[in-house]
Amino acid sequence: MLKIFIQFAAVTAAAAAAVVNLHPGFGKSPGKMEQRRFDSLPNRQNGQFVNDTPLHRKLNPCDASSLIKDSLKRKEHRGPSHLIPVAASEWEQEDSITWLGHSAFYLNIAGVKMLLDPMFGPAPAPMPFLAGKRYTGSLLGKITELPEIDIVLLTHDHYDHLDYRSIRRLKEKVRRFVVPLGVGAHLRYWGVNAERISELNWHESASEQDVTLTLTPSRHFSGRGVRNRNQTLWGGWVIASDNAKVYASGDGGYGEHFQTLGKQYGPFDLTLMEGGQYDDRWKSVHMRPEEAVQAHKDVCGNKLLLAHWAGFTLAFHSWEEPIERALHAAEQENVTLLTPEIGRTVPIHGAVSQQLRWWQKRNCENKKQMR
Repeated sequence: MLKIFIQFAAVTAAAAAAVVNLHPGFGKSPGKMEQRRFDSLPNRQNGQFVNDTPLHRKLNPCDASSLIKDSLKRKEHRGPSHLIPVAASEWEQEDSITWLGHSAFYLNIAGVKMLLDPMFGPAPAPMPFLAGKRYTGSLLGKITELPEIDIVLLTHDHYDHLDYRSIRRLKEKVRRFVVPLGVGAHLRYWGVNAERISELNWHESASEQDVTLTLTPSRHFSGRGVRNRNQTLWGGWVIASDNAKVYASGDGGYGEHFQTLGKQYGPFDLTLMEGGQYDDRWKSVHMRPEEAVQAHKDVCGNKLLLAHWAGFTLAFHSWEEPIERALHAAEQENVTLLTPEIGRTVPIHGAVSQQLRWWQKRNCENKKQMR
């Protein structure tokens, strides 16, 4: 029996590897020459990119057991019971931002039109049946509404941030992609011309008209396949013009780097802080809502917009818990937290209009429909 089990496991592993190699959605790792060039960098060790502060991500047997138990618990509160509607957007409003759910944003700064982590697909996986569905339903159709895009910014290559279907539909509408080192390999594999891709290391910058784009460190990791962990870089972005400055944290755990970034690049008119899909078992790579509020203060932000929630169920907390906890922490710390509906365009400057708790309205509507 043991021999049969080993043979079955080997066949299963070989089949999984074949799927990863054949399905284009898994992307492509940087080539050997590119890897050798990366190996001379200070944030690279033993053939992989590394964080300034090492991560502690190995699960012990108790963690593994608890993950299995949590995955089997009732799931009705982990996602909304009905699709979340998407508000109409105002793409031409200058110095504004439009949240498109999870970590996808459209920014119009000084007339430069940008997309940050434009994941519009129906599920955070190359094959949708492998993951839960998007709370709004697929947003791939919304790409036709978008104006011509000057810049696409990516924070890293995880499925919920870099999506094969989205890039394939966007690529003819985008003039330039600015990404962390190594991420360009995925884009080239998906048909984006290499001349339209700029790859940066931490603290390196690119410019577009009057806007400067700087990649900054975060405490995270990368990888899309079975054997390409940390072959590409990850990070956050400083997006700055003469009239507006925005900081996007990207995914990553809380750390002292936020204070360092605040001193080096702050203050910011607006911060986009990751604060969802958290769990004590992976606290070194994802922030809790309270940590997102503190990170906002560390980088010297004015207004805060919470990212990494209301898109997909990737953790075990309820879907609305991140924003509720963030609101409570923001009130305690006297921080202005914006809560726009998905798709709603809001100005970066100016007075804050009445804050909407739209997720509570959705819950009330759902309860009425269930009666």
